[in-house]
Amino acid sequence: MDAASCLRRPSPRVASESVRMASNFRWFLPALTLLCLLSRASSQRRGAPRDLKCTTNNLRAWDCSWKAPSGAGRGALYEVCIDNRSPPCYRSGKTNTKIPTLLPGNHEITINPLHESGSSLSRFTLNEKDVSFVPDPPEILDLSADFPASTLHLKWSDRGSLFPHHSRVIWEIKVLRKDSMEVVKVVTHNTTLNGADTVHHWSWASDMPLECATHSVGLRCYVDDPHFSGRKEWSDWSPLKNVSWSTDSPGKVFPQDKVILVGSDITFCCVTQEKVSSAQIGYAKCPLIHLDGENVAIRIHNISVSEDSGTNVVFTTKENIYGTVIFAGYPPDIPQKLNCETNDLKEIICTWDPGRPTALVGPRNTSYTLSESFSGKYVKFKRAEGPINESYQLSFQVLPSQELYDFTLTAHNPLGQSQARTLVNATERVHPRTPTSIKVKDINATAVTLSWHLPGNFAKIKLLCQVEINKMNSVQELWNVTIAGADGSRYLAAVGRLHPYTVYAFRVRCAAEPFWKWSLWSDEKQYLTTEAIPSKGPDTWREWRSDGKNLIIYWKPLPVSEANGKILFYNVSCSSDEKTQSLSEIPDPQHRAEMQLDRNDYIISVVAKNSAGSSPPSKIASMEIPNDDLRTEQAVGTGRGILLAWGHDPNATCDYVVKWCDASQAEPCLMDWRKVPANSTEAVIESDQFRPGVRYHFFLYGCRNQGYQLLRSVIGYIEELAPIVAPNFTVEDTSADSILVKWEDIPVEELRGFLRGYLFYFEKGERDTSKMRGLESGRPDVKVKNITDTSQKTLRIADLQGRTSYHLVLRAYTNGGLGPGKSMFVVTKENSVGLIIAILIPVAVAVLVGVVTSILCYRKREWIKETFYPDIPNPENCKALQFQKGVCEGNSALKTLEMNPCTPNNVEVLETRAAVPKIEDTEIVSPVAERPEESPEADPEGQVVVSYCPPVVEEEVPNPGADEGGGASQVIYIDVQSMYQPQARPEEELETDPAAAAAAGYKPQMHLPVTPAAEDAAAEDGADKTAGYRPQASVRAWNLASPDSPRSTDSNSEAVSFGSPCSINSRQFLIPPRDEDSPKSGGGGWSFTNFFQNKPND
Repeated sequence: MDAASCLRRPSPRVASESVRMASNFRWFLPALTLLCLLSRASSQRRGAPRDLKCTTNNLRAWDCSWKAPSGAGRGALYEVCIDNRSPPCYRSGKTNTKIPTLLPGNHEITINPLHESGSSLSRFTLNEKDVSFVPDPPEILDLSADFPASTLHLKWSDRGSLFPHHSRVIWEIKVLRKDSMEVVKVVTHNTTLNGADTVHHWSWASDMPLECATHSVGLRCYVDDPHFSGRKEWSDWSPLKNVSWSTDSPGKVFPQDKVILVGSDITFCCVTQEKVSSAQIGYAKCPLIHLDGENVAIRIHNISVSEDSGTNVVFTTKENIYGTVIFAGYPPDIPQKLNCETNDLKEIICTWDPGRPTALVGPRNTSYTLSESFSGKYVKFKRAEGPINESYQLSFQVLPSQELYDFTLTAHNPLGQSQARTLVNATERVHPRTPTSIKVKDINATAVTLSWHLPGNFAKIKLLCQVEINKMNSVQELWNVTIAGADGSRYLAAVGRLHPYTVYAFRVRCAAEPFWKWSLWSDEKQYLTTEAIPSKGPDTWREWRSDGKNLIIYWKPLPVSEANGKILFYNVSCSSDEKTQSLSEIPDPQHRAEMQLDRNDYIISVVAKNSAGSSPPSKIASMEIPNDDLRTEQAVGTGRGILLAWGHDPNATCDYVVKWCDASQAEPCLMDWRKVPANSTEAVIESDQFRPGVRYHFFLYGCRNQGYQLLRSVIGYIEELAPIVAPNFTVEDTSADSILVKWEDIPVEELRGFLRGYLFYFEKGERDTSKMRGLESGRPDVKVKNITDTSQKTLRIADLQGRTSYHLVLRAYTNGGLGPGKSMFVVTKENSVGLIIAILIPVAVAVLVGVVTSILCYRKREWIKETFYPDIPNPENCKALQFQKGVCEGNSALKTLEMNPCTPNNVEVLETRAAVPKIEDTEIVSPVAERPEESPEADPEGQVVVSYCPPVVEEEVPNPGADEGGGASQVIYIDVQSMYQPQARPEEELETDPAAAAAAGYKPQMHLPVTPAAEDAAAEDGADKTAGYRPQASVRAWNLASPDSPRSTDSNSEAVSFGSPCSINSRQFLIPPRDEDSPKSGGGGWSFTNFFQNKPND
């Protein structure tokens, strides 16, 4: 023992001494401690047992063990003594011994080695809390495998007889797979020890077929004894038990033909000696899972519904293909709408709806079992899978002495089962079959007897049957009848209140009392009732012909409900106080008769006859009472009929009669008639013959004793429509500002309503250009006249324009709408007044313009004269030329040309020359530049006319000392002959006869040659030496290239410039001023503005 043990657990002897000494000598405690330590040290030097440990496996005995002292031999013997026990000591040749279970509390145990020198005993204090409870490893009695179900079944015993108390036991089971002992499942299982050996079972379904790999199972336990206060521990694992599958076949796929739930996960494996290369389910490839050896597996998650033939699973090796089929479906639904009833109280038929299809067929289909709990009997049903919601049924024979039945319907397939339950009283769940063999038998013309057959044993109940009576064009009738039940008998029912000579269709259905369900209707049975005499006479009317000698009698065929049979013929008679006429056996298809009568009062009688007899006579008076106040009214119906109203006639003795006919028919006309009770004041007349747009004539007759009087005459339409044709109109007269139009009435058949007016449209327009469309839209260029007076047949359109084309359109309208239009183009006549005005206005304007022009010309006469007819100046009065004194001497007639103010407006020189072209205005062609070709047609006495308008030039003469006193002058001299005659050489000119020159008239200048610019200098020098007049301007200053002068296109010809002072187109002064500051000629000619200006000289 160690020192702590000495202090914690002293021996009883030492403890008692310590107590006695402690009370007297408290100083002795330290000495005792020292003594214990010395004893411990001495004991270890000698050797003693140590480390006592105790366990138990069944709580009935403790197995205690210790460590032997050092130096102890193999044959050592130990004595174990337990305080306060009998026997107190045990001897053991080992270092362990079993002792009985000690009571709770501390116990002193002494272990003394015997025959061991130098060893000492050991003392231990033992408590139950220091003992460990470790059960023995469980023993597995059996481990079996259900290979088709992939399930392991484990069986073991709890050996409960070894334990003294009832205890809760926890079993831990582990499942290992493959040779590598891979743990795939660890579960716990709870049981209770009851003092006897009990065998326990546990099953486990593997997610992999058991054939795929070796499966092992181990087991251990933990006993939870509430009476044991020591340590409780798990037992050791039991020896493993394993199962495996072996076969001689080279390879196989598992599971085979497995049925699983849709959406489940499943593993397939292939057990083979060959290497598997691939695997697939359906058309989908799957990854391989390698097992022991060459075995492989695939894992499928959430499998879908299989086809009826299943889904193929295939493993492929190098040389072979292995496979299996999987069927994925659903467990059966709880049967829906379970209903049990009987048709004949001989058997009970239960029907139900299987619910959702299971997708399993053939041997895996759902089977149904109907069991009855009171009798213990059952019936089975099994069939192939049907369409969704198809009803199934089972028949259960009715037991003679039993009315109440408790049925349970069980549905089962490989994936599970379901049940439905119902409680049935057979007499309250009767649903009879369909009645058959319907027969009808006459009682009289208005009643028949029906009989039918209803299979079944209904002797204990009553039947409620219903007879359906169908008549053509009539409301359906139902008759209910209660009949006592019988066993397979015929049943009878009487049906009355029928109509004679009427085809009826009968059918029957039945139910039981108390009511559950009607049977199906039987087949229809048609039957014609017998004839009876007609119940009423025909509805009769009469009409006089226009000659008043023949009376036409009309009658309507009797309705089937009143004829009561087939009408064979009619008898007509006319009687008065004097005589009677009759027409017999008028065949049925004929419904009128004509008799020649006078105007006496006759009573007409019509009788209808069938095979059963004659009808009561229908009577009507022939006389018509005149009505002088009658006038025709108009009315429009609504929908299918027309309303007629009248005041009450107190003198009426029978019904009113309303007859009507098509208004377009000739009199007497009759389409139909209707009788109205005498107390009525209105009636809505309806007929299937009425058509919209057709005018009908209605006549209301009042009945009195002596005859009928026409009270109202009405024309009307059921519905008004628009006219279908346009009014036919013509133009009667046209004028310059108006058109007279005349039209005709539209026929009643084409009017289709009451005429309410006409719409007349007109606009300007030519044929094929005017488009009268959108007339109702209010176009501003279309004028419309609404003619509401329907009696008006003419219209004059005024305020038109003469000689203008107009487009005319005329349309009629009713309350039903606007009819089509007829168009016409009319041209108005020419307006004579307008023509006169059109002539007078231009004449007046011309006269006015002439007067104004005359006034203006008179006021401007001087200017006009000077402008258009200027005076030709007399050369004798001209002082512009100053001749030399020597020249003038010797000739008294020769005078000096003085410069007087001269303003020529026009110069015309007329000379007779041969082959000279006529030149007008300012277009002058030089004979040098262009010679006209001589033509035989040329006039030998051609004239040259030069019209010339000189510019207005005002020039101040710088020398005021002149004779004219400084007045302004305009002088232009032209040598016309020199311009148009052929250019002569100077030598020829010098040889010219002076007499000829004198005879030619006055020439203001000398004939000077117009030479080219190259000869200008020589010409000037020659001029100075020439006798006679010298021009006032230098030849060099002449402008030979005036813009207005034509030139010769011949480079070798001499050019004649109209810019010279000799030219009529010259803009040069003959005597230009020497002063450089003098104004130059502005140039220019006559302009129109001069007409409105006065000349300075004026």
